[in-house]
Amino acid sequence: MTETRERSFRGISQRLARHYLGNLGGAVESDDHVVAEDWEARLSSSTVSVGPSLTLTEVTVVFEGEPGTLDDLIERFAQKAMRAGG
Repeated sequence: MTETRERSFRGISQRLARHYLGNLGGAVESDDHVVAEDWEARLSSSTVSVGPSLTLTEVTVVFEGEPGTLDDLIERFAQKAMRAGG
């Protein structure tokens, strides 16, 4: 049994998100897929408008893992993304 959670992070690139997930124990399988022993993440990115003239990159990460493993992973990833994205 696994659980799935989706979170979006603005101001970081998909490349940087992959790097952070690698630092958290994942192995990069492809540009949009990182796998670890008890979790995996799929990434996608898009450009979003913030106000009339500003755009940012938004990376969406779909985390999937064994129950109890995602809370800490998502929190640690969010801390890294917040420092990078501002």
